[in-house]
Amino acid sequence: MQKNTFLGLRLISAAVFILLLFVGGWILRNHQRLFGVDPDIPRETSGARNYNKLQVIALWLHALFLTGSFALLLH
Repeated sequence: MQKNTFLGLRLISAAVFILLLFVGGWILRNHQRLFGVDPDIPRETSGARNYNKLQVIALWLHALFLTGSFALLLH
């Protein structure tokens, strides 16, 4: 098999991985705005806000793991 067969996939995976790192930083910087108290939803509890935050972080970690794996394992 040629050496450069998976080069395109590795480059795309690495670019998406780096993009996801920046997205994680953006989520951390805008944490209060994204997961803070919303005055338009008076019955929202802290448990509901924490559950939403957990879903976003779990999805981000899975995407980060998958793109990092593809970038590292396709060589």
